[in-house]
Amino acid sequence: MEKRVVYTEKAPKPIGPYSQAILVEGGKFLFVSGQIPIDPETGEIVGETIEEQAERAIRNMLAIVEEAGGNAENVVKVTAFLSDINDYPKFNEVYERFFSKAKPARAVVEVANLPKGVKVEIECIAVL
Repeated sequence: MEKRVVYTEKAPKPIGPYSQAILVEGGKFLFVSGQIPIDPETGEIVGETIEEQAERAIRNMLAIVEEAGGNAENVVKVTAFLSDINDYPKFNEVYERFFSKAKPARAVVEVANLPKGVKVEIECIAVL
């Protein structure tokens, strides 16, 4: 299996022993690691509301997809982790702005805690 690390300065540097994304199968499948609402320029958490944090996390995720040569339409599967499932409707409002056409398959789950105490983490698989 051929695999290549994908990295962009337009998304936060990994805060652990992982890659932003891995591209496999001749550059066809992209697996993007979970992205949280960190500003890639400052390294600081963006926003206090779920809406602000969701937008930044999604932008980070899509910046990685774009670095690999894709866009939101290439995303086929999304998993979102929320620290409070009651934020689900507000998360959906933000999410739909980015995925309004062919919506990816998706799972949204509530978790007990997320890195740096954020409200959302989001990961995806894209086919390029």
